[in-house]
Amino acid sequence: MCFWLCLAGKPRGINAARKLRTVRRENRWAQKRYKKAHLGTQFKCNPFGGSSHCKGIVLEKMCAAHSHQHDEVLIAGFGRKGHAVGDIPGVRFKVVKVSGVALLALYREKKEKPRS
Repeated sequence: MCFWLCLAGKPRGINAARKLRTVRRENRWAQKRYKKAHLGTQFKCNPFGGSSHCKGIVLEKMCAAHSHQHDEVLIAGFGRKGHAVGDIPGVRFKVVKVSGVALLALYREKKEKPRS
């Protein structure tokens, strides 16, 4: 009895593979994770373009103590897939390196920023 209930609504038989495959392919687009992975919008709407890190140039100094204008910085995400972290809205990325030197090494004064 249970065997027939599990297969309810699905075509059965030796020639049913194409039908099962196409129906599954169409219904996969209703799954959020599948749609997000296969639409390609992460390359269009993500400022990183789908990568984990990106380089940029400081245009306006906000609050980073070790970076100055026109420094090259390496930016990484904060781990919440583009959402803000903590109680400050809009903080979605963090500075990892400044002029090729890790920000943590600059903060702990283990390294100095190279003269440009």
